[in-house]
Amino acid sequence: MDLKQLPFNTEEMLAGLKPWVECESPTYDASAVDRMMDLASYDLAAAGAEIERIPGRMGFGGSVRARFPHKDFGKPGILICGHMDTVHPVGTLKVNPWRIENGRCYGPGIQDMKGGNYVSLEAIRQLARAGLETPLPITFLLTPDEEVGTPSTRELIEAEARKNKYVLVPEPARQDGGAVTGRYAIARFNVKTIGRPSHAGYLLKEGRSAIATMARKILEIEAMTTDDCTFSVGVIHAGKWVNCVSSLCEAEVLSMAKRQEDLDRGVERMLALNGEENDVVIEVTRGVTRPVWEPNEGTMALYEIARDIAREIGFDLTHGSAGGGSDGNFTGALGIPTLDSIGVRGAGLHTLGEYIEIDSLVERARLVAGLLLRLQ
Repeated sequence: MDLKQLPFNTEEMLAGLKPWVECESPTYDASAVDRMMDLASYDLAAAGAEIERIPGRMGFGGSVRARFPHKDFGKPGILICGHMDTVHPVGTLKVNPWRIENGRCYGPGIQDMKGGNYVSLEAIRQLARAGLETPLPITFLLTPDEEVGTPSTRELIEAEARKNKYVLVPEPARQDGGAVTGRYAIARFNVKTIGRPSHAGYLLKEGRSAIATMARKILEIEAMTTDDCTFSVGVIHAGKWVNCVSSLCEAEVLSMAKRQEDLDRGVERMLALNGEENDVVIEVTRGVTRPVWEPNEGTMALYEIARDIAREIGFDLTHGSAGGGSDGNFTGALGIPTLDSIGVRGAGLHTLGEYIEIDSLVERARLVAGLLLRLQ
């Protein structure tokens, strides 16, 4: 079938996407994420899917598994894997409201990754309306915690991926519009400094500042960054009263490496920071990790199919490995053919200027539709 004959309508897609973007869903607000899952569940059910709500755990929201009717229902097929949580706190809409300007559409989470999830649903919907059955059954899995490393749903994602032949991840497209066929390894760490309290004005010298020690450690940690392995501190919590020498400071560190051996060395360096300095205890513990995903023959064959489809649509789909983890790390590392970042084009993800290129909505919907029709 000529994919250009599928009647994707940009205005209708924008109208459907708007409620998703305006339903703010920061990871740490489980109720907000669950409200987003309610919206998505309704739209998926209206498109004909059988909906299963999976309760959340570890303080996070729940997940949605949607399975579409098919003659081979229940057999290995295609898994579309996406997350509905964002990094934007409730209230971000006041700063970056839904708006359309100069071919762009703005809003928190619109690029990462509500836009990609929505165009994937629209692809399924248009194929059904056209009476076209895909060779393989389709499962859509939406999860609530990707932005914090997927601590509560990794097992769910891996279990679902193992049931299927292919995994499609509609994360945002690369800067050149390309797809991702591999991802770097990522590790998170929790760093804690434990000092000695005292009155900051009356007995300053008797205290041992956890904040001061942490400040020195942050500089030391970020100075460990090389081209092969990076370190960045993104979260710090400490202190309640300015007239007290703080006895506790906590920080979170993200490390990323192109190869697993580079990350392993980085982990060793981080854990080696455990100890004591000037009567202040430094504790470093390892958090969630995303494994290196190196493309195998199956992933590259999947990419070549996608590239052929893109050519028919009218653009060249490049590919490459990328930093910035996704749940494709997990499925790709399992050896399951995975194609990541086939979602919408745009920029500003994780910022207050996040937007998508409106003309990428139909382009990416056609790409997903083509993949669903040709994978077998």
